[in-house]
Amino acid sequence: MDTIVMIAAFAVAAGVAVYLVVDLMRGRQENVEDRLDRYIEGVGTETTPSASRAERSSVIGERLDRALAQRGFAENLRTQLARANLKLTVGEFLAATVIAVLLFAGATYALRQNAIMSLGAAVLGFFAPRWYVSYLQGKRLKMFNDQLGDTINLLVNSIRSGYSVLQAMEAVAREMGAPVSEEFDRVVKEVQLGLTMEQALDNMLRRIRSDDLDLLVTAINVQREVGGNLAEVLDSISFTIRERVRILGEIRALTAQARGSGYMISFMPIGVTIFISFVNPNFIMQLVEDPCGWIMIGVAVTGIVLGFITIQKLVKIEV
Repeated sequence: MDTIVMIAAFAVAAGVAVYLVVDLMRGRQENVEDRLDRYIEGVGTETTPSASRAERSSVIGERLDRALAQRGFAENLRTQLARANLKLTVGEFLAATVIAVLLFAGATYALRQNAIMSLGAAVLGFFAPRWYVSYLQGKRLKMFNDQLGDTINLLVNSIRSGYSVLQAMEAVAREMGAPVSEEFDRVVKEVQLGLTMEQALDNMLRRIRSDDLDLLVTAINVQREVGGNLAEVLDSISFTIRERVRILGEIRALTAQARGSGYMISFMPIGVTIFISFVNPNFIMQLVEDPCGWIMIGVAVTGIVLGFITIQKLVKIEV
């Protein structure tokens, strides 16, 4: 009976979460259409924005958006999603987190019929979307930094050939690959929509947390205020960035073995524990049933976390 109740509750919660995601996506698409309608002139039938939203928007989506707008964590989540280049709203991300928790917990309970393991899987499902967002942020930042040297060279050549700064950025958006082309294309579009160059560059700097990009933005802003030869300044910055990328590559090659050892030592106990829990679950349950076992688990987890952090600090060398 408990199993049937658990499965039924899981099915209902999963259905509600899926409906919420679909509802939010539909509401977001309709809101975009409402905004685009404001720029359309000569439409035969006139409808007020409030009436349009009342007919087409989602009640759940509007209420959730209003509730999240009053929370401080929503702005932080919105920034993190923008840095990862995920086209999701905060509500959609939270709904995806709920779905991940339900899937991880439900699958674990269906396989092992263990409440404690299901609780641990639920915690893992809660953090899994955030880890994925962090992974996308790091990957995108690395790709951006690797392309930044060539990007600045293209800016320098464009400016020396007579282009303005905005025209040079348009050339970067056309010629370079993602993510550099995406970010500079956003800057160009924001300027064309009425933002100042400083505001558009600051927005790009918030999306891309790069010290090298900070040098580029600072050089452009200073040149716009006091003048000077921007091409020469950017040429010097490009040389500095190329040397930094080269040195970082050498450091990563020299510390690859230490980083691999850190990952192996940290995740091997976890992998062995999971393997034994499937092969011989009674052996692992002795740790859970005995109060001393919880103390041993806490000490082991603390040691693994501290060891992993220490190794990462040792192999991370700032340039």
